[in-house]
Amino acid sequence: MTVVQEKLAEYKHIYEQLKEKLRWKINDKRTLMIVASMYVVNDKPFHFPQFFELSQYVKAQAGFFSPLKSYSRFTIAAMLDVRFEQPIEAFHRLLELYDKLVAGGFSRGIFTYIAAAAMLSNREEYGEILTRSLTIYKGMKAKHKFLTSSSDYPLAVLLGKHEEPVELLLERMEDFYEKLSRAGFSKGNDLQFLSHILSLHREVEQDILIGRCAVLLQALKQSGQKVKKMHYSTIGLLALLEDGTEVIEEVGKAMEHLNHEKRFKAYRDVNFMMAVNFLVSDKISDSRMLETELYTAIEAIVQAQQAAMVSYVAVISASSSVSSSDGS
Repeated sequence: MTVVQEKLAEYKHIYEQLKEKLRWKINDKRTLMIVASMYVVNDKPFHFPQFFELSQYVKAQAGFFSPLKSYSRFTIAAMLDVRFEQPIEAFHRLLELYDKLVAGGFSRGIFTYIAAAAMLSNREEYGEILTRSLTIYKGMKAKHKFLTSSSDYPLAVLLGKHEEPVELLLERMEDFYEKLSRAGFSKGNDLQFLSHILSLHREVEQDILIGRCAVLLQALKQSGQKVKKMHYSTIGLLALLEDGTEVIEEVGKAMEHLNHEKRFKAYRDVNFMMAVNFLVSDKISDSRMLETELYTAIEAIVQAQQAAMVSYVAVISASSSVSSSDGS
C-alpha cells in the first residue's frame, strides 16, 4: 500500500467515525470531509472523544449569536486539535485574536475566526502580524473592491506573517493576477485567491510559478479533469512542486477512488481538492524536502487551502446552519 493509499484509508476511517457520531449534528457531509482531511494532512492521530469534548467546549464558550454555536465549531476544533498540544489554551488565544481583528476592522463571522486560527502560533506577541494583516486586506480591497470579501481574511493573515514590505507584496500579488489571466485563467475571486497563494512562495521566480500553473491547467484539462474556478487554489498547490504535472495521473487515481465511494461520489469537486492535498502532504513529508524552505511555503499553502475549503463549506451550508445549531 502506498503512502497516499494509506492516507485515503485513514481519511475514510475518520470520516466514518464522524458520520456515525455526529449524524444528528451536521447536515452537510463536506464538513465531516474537511475535518477528517485535517487530521490526515497534518498526520495527527484522531481520537473522537477528545475532538468532541473540544468542540463542545468551543460551543459553550461562544457567544449566543456566534457561528461557533453551529457546525463551524467542529472545523475550528479540528484546526486547534491538529496544531496544538493544549488546544483549549489555544482556543482562548484565538478568541482574543478574534476580538483584536474585529476591533481592527474585520467583520464578525466565521471567516474572522478562521483568520484568527491561521494567525495562532505558540508565541504570545501578535501585534505586528495583526497590523500587517489588516493593512494587507485593505490593500486587497483597494485593488479589487468587488472581488475582496471577508472570505479573504484568512489569506491576508497568512500573508501578514511575512516581513516583506506590504506595498511590494501587494504589487507582486497584482502582477500574479494580471499575468495569470493572460495565461488562461479567468479573472475573479478564485484567480485573486490563486495569486495570493502564489505570493506566499518566494523561493521560485514569479514567471516560473506562472508557467507551472499554465502547464498544469492544460495538463489537467487533457487528463479529463473538468477544471472549475474553485480549483485554481488547488492548481497553486501543485505549482509549488517541481514535478506537479508528473503527479496528475496519481491525483486522478486518488480522486476516482473517492468518486467511486458511495459516501463521497456526490462531492467530486471536494474529492479533487482532497486528492491533491493528500499527495502534496505526502511530498512535504519527504525528508529531502524537509531540508529546504519549500516545506514552510507548502505548509502555509496547505493551511490556506484548508481555510479555503472551510470557507467554501461555510458559504454553501449557510442555509443549514440553523438546524445544525440545534444539536448539543
